[in-house]
Amino acid sequence: PGVSRLSVRAAADAAKRAAALGIPAIAVFPHIDAAKKDPSGKEALNPRGLVCNAVRAMKDAAPDVGIMVDVALDPFTDHGHDGLLQHGRILNDETVAVLAEQALIQVKAGADIVAPSDMMDGRVGAIRAALDGAGHHDTLIMSYAAKYASAFYGPYREAIGSGKLGSGAVANPGDKRTYQMDPANSDEALREVAMDVAEGADMLLVKPGLAYLDIVTRMKASFGLPTYAFQVSGEYAMIKAASANGWIDEDRAVMETMTAFKRAGADGVVTYFAPKVAEMLG
Repeated sequence: PGVSRLSVRAAADAAKRAAALGIPAIAVFPHIDAAKKDPSGKEALNPRGLVCNAVRAMKDAAPDVGIMVDVALDPFTDHGHDGLLQHGRILNDETVAVLAEQALIQVKAGADIVAPSDMMDGRVGAIRAALDGAGHHDTLIMSYAAKYASAFYGPYREAIGSGKLGSGAVANPGDKRTYQMDPANSDEALREVAMDVAEGADMLLVKPGLAYLDIVTRMKASFGLPTYAFQVSGEYAMIKAASANGWIDEDRAVMETMTAFKRAGADGVVTYFAPKVAEMLG
């Protein structure tokens, strides 16, 4: 509820609205035409594709609003996984090479922040090297190192068309637990984050947010880098559904969650409620 897929023109208008509301950045996620998907996700490398066209339009419309792009293959693959597959296994190193190329193409289109959400090992270092090698020394990397294999991603996956894992042309496992974090394990996330920090990450992101406030606190205390919480689609949908049923006060619940993220140590929040929160804060 309250969230729509946007055309490129509408995305440019959204960037203008963000500027007017004082929202500092927008995260862009694509819904790719199924006809353009394949096992390799090659559409991710199209410099005239949906993501790059949207980035250019949004930067033209609101130059001072930062644009954060998702670096992963799941919107572009017909199997819905974040990486390349072979006989049901994710190919880490081969995927990393594609991700570095994808990030560079997106930055050339005008992206300010690249956020690799794929959870492959070594991708931050590869992306940093590719960007620096092309002269993009000031582009920021948002590390998704603490991204958990969560049940709260459902509405998002449906929205971008990657919800039915295993339905593509390539045989593959039916979930992402081989490369996303175990929800019961906090130490592994800290080790993954340490690797990304060593490879050149500028910012850190915990995803999902509300069920992982302890991870936000541990990451901020351990590394001291700008740390963000991602209030994901399932978290948003639960608040909207409960409010629609008259079970909770939506405004109070939204601001309570924002306060919880900040209290836990987050420097900022990635949320579908951003326009609402900006309006409430005046």
